[in-house]
Amino acid sequence: MFFIVFPLLVLCTMSYVLWHVWCILPLGKVVKWLVVMAMAACLISLFFFLGGKLDHIPLDTASVCYNVSTSSIIILLYLLMTFLVADVLRLVRLLPSRLLHDSWPGTLFVLALMLVIFISGNIHYRHKVRVPLELTTSKHLDKEYKIVMVSDLHLGYHNRRSELARWVDLVNAEKPDLVLVAGDIIDNSVRPLLEEHMAEEFHRVKAPIYACLGNHEYYSHQPRAKEFYQDAGIHLLIDQQAVVDSTITIIGRDDRTNPQRHSLEELAKNAADSTYTIVLDHQPYELDKTEASHIDFQLSGHTHRGQIWPISWITDHVYECSHGPWQRGATHFYVSSGLGIWGGKYRIGTQSEYVVATLRQANGAP
Repeated sequence: MFFIVFPLLVLCTMSYVLWHVWCILPLGKVVKWLVVMAMAACLISLFFFLGGKLDHIPLDTASVCYNVSTSSIIILLYLLMTFLVADVLRLVRLLPSRLLHDSWPGTLFVLALMLVIFISGNIHYRHKVRVPLELTTSKHLDKEYKIVMVSDLHLGYHNRRSELARWVDLVNAEKPDLVLVAGDIIDNSVRPLLEEHMAEEFHRVKAPIYACLGNHEYYSHQPRAKEFYQDAGIHLLIDQQAVVDSTITIIGRDDRTNPQRHSLEELAKNAADSTYTIVLDHQPYELDKTEASHIDFQLSGHTHRGQIWPISWITDHVYECSHGPWQRGATHFYVSSGLGIWGGKYRIGTQSEYVVATLRQANGAP
């Protein structure tokens, strides 16, 4: 259904936006045709990317195609909103029609607006927000733990090795005891990670890394994704658990893309009641079941909080918690908006982040 509705929606939106672009440009027909056709080509290239064709062209060329095609769909959304607002203002006679037809002022205003939105959105994406988080427990801990938590790196054609190296430096600067990754390390293809030997960057992380699968690991062909995790020295937990210092149990769930994954209730039965239990579950659904399983803490991602406004409004209504800390009974949650991003590198009304959690034993606990 997605592959039917999405192309139709893009086609209708593209027709509306390109018609307005044609009308507003104060240029000759030949130049108008060139501009409109160039914009259409950028948008249509998105389906080339979705069809998995990027793996068959040179890496640098594929990177450009990915960035152009995925950025164009976001630009299309903001042009749609801009022209819709302009049409409404025109209908209520608050905006002169001449500003939408062969108009230099109208053209320059729209161009300036897009530049401000997307340059600031790119700058905002590149600034990674450090989110402190305090976790306490009455259960015994041998020491205080510093845990760096991330999700949704989406390494691939747009987030290349140089970007990953910068992120590893951010993680190492915290001197963590553990690093937890809540899925989607890989974007849509494992090929860029292999060609750029990104596994070597993960070996620079000066702490054990535990991770679960995300839906994009399935999109990128799961067996090859698993091989990358192994080469990178990441402890990949697929409906499995690991015990750290006999006091912390980490449960990594398979992604809900797999309908045959084990239930959390079943997985939680194998965790010792005396240990602080952390669940890594990429998609933050059914938080009530996490609470019912008496889990201490769950880290999730997936939502990106929509990446851009107004998509963030949608994710805020779809998920019980689409971003940030949450609590149900004695169970604490954190849903990360992601360190990386899918598609165009823009954060508009959302943030790219990494969480630095301090886990300590509560005062007075035995």
